Amino acid sequence: MSTHIPAAAGRRFDLAGLGECMVEFNATEPLAHAVRFSKAYGGDVLNSLVTAARQGARTAFLSRVGDDPFGAGLRAAWAEEGIDASHAPLVPGENGVYFISLDAQGERSFTYRRAGSAAAHLTAAEIDAAFIASARCLLLSGITQAISPGARAATLAAARAARAHGVAVAYDPNYRPRLWGNPEAARVACAELLPWVDILLPSLPADAGILPGAPQELVDHVVVKHGEAGCEVWLRGERTAVPAVPATVVDTTGAGDAWNGAYLAALLRGEAPVAAAGIANRVAAAKLAHRGAIPPRDV
Repeated sequence: MSTHIPAAAGRRFDLAGLGECMVEFNATEPLAHAVRFSKAYGGDVLNSLVTAARQGARTAFLSRVGDDPFGAGLRAAWAEEGIDASHAPLVPGENGVYFISLDAQGERSFTYRRAGSAAAHLTAAEIDAAFIASARCLLLSGITQAISPGARAATLAAARAARAHGVAVAYDPNYRPRLWGNPEAARVACAELLPWVDILLPSLPADAGILPGAPQELVDHVVVKHGEAGCEVWLRGERTAVPAVPATVVDTTGAGDAWNGAYLAALLRGEAPVAAAGIANRVAAAKLAHRGAIPPRDV
């Protein structure tokens, strides 16, 4: 394996992730006409941790959870998935909420209510380096960087702590124009984190505009996700294409997150990167057949 990931012995967790989880309300029609919603939860890093946990990885989530009527239920749901939430405490504040509606073609429409959420108040001072050191790999996201200046600083602090303690850092730029507003800010945030990244997990063309160069030139271990066209694994500049798996598309929400979780879980249990990418393609394809960010457990 080209990326050094510490052995499991002596490490409490295989994969830790820093991010925000929100309450999800999912409708099967446009919001203007919807009268029924299913309630769940989602957030890109947390979605990946759920997938990794279901693949057998020992996982932990670092965040802040608002003590509103949803907060305790969120933490209980993560515990049921086997995700350690000791560093995702209940704090005064509200949790972000998002609504998903779908058109007849299965295309998503998102409406967010997340400004000023509890997780957006993350700061670098809250990063527990010793806790990060107890993991083998740390997953970070451009969405976490985007939700507030404090969360961006916390992301960088977490990456630095991981590097200092020999923890591999995986990073999905996950560019969302509406979150950033100014694409230049996203480019700067991406560039400041890349020196600490061991595994880069971009999606193209979505992330192309914020990467400071071709992905394979930025990090030795890169997997470029191309959706229905499969993915490319780049190891020290050598490329291997891995074809996609045919899928029935009901909802694309969270498919890339499921891919990340499955890929990292496979690496952590000793699979070679190309084999891990094939596994991840299959997991992401299975997720596409289900609504919401997180599929049922038997998927």
